[in-house]
Amino acid sequence: MKNRRMPTTPGEILREEFLEPLAMTQKQLADHIGCDVKVINRIVNGRTSVTAEMALKLGATFRTTPEFWLNAQRAIDLYRAASRLRSLPASLRKAS
Repeated sequence: MKNRRMPTTPGEILREEFLEPLAMTQKQLADHIGCDVKVINRIVNGRTSVTAEMALKLGATFRTTPEFWLNAQRAIDLYRAASRLRSLPASLRKAS
């Protein structure tokens, strides 16, 4: 993987593009989707991943697709995995 910036996390997207503009608190979101506020806080602070179930809930709440949230999470997961690997076998380097 070439040196490139880390993709925007789903939590950062959630905070900056949805919660702040809507003046919605993490607690309000948690109550709305029926989860513990700690789960939302961990996502916003990048300490936990967006699951398929959470992607469905966020998609329904903010009128996005679940794929929007899962793709953002996938980009982070791939970036972090590539950062941990020193090198890839030649057959894998061609695919990336």
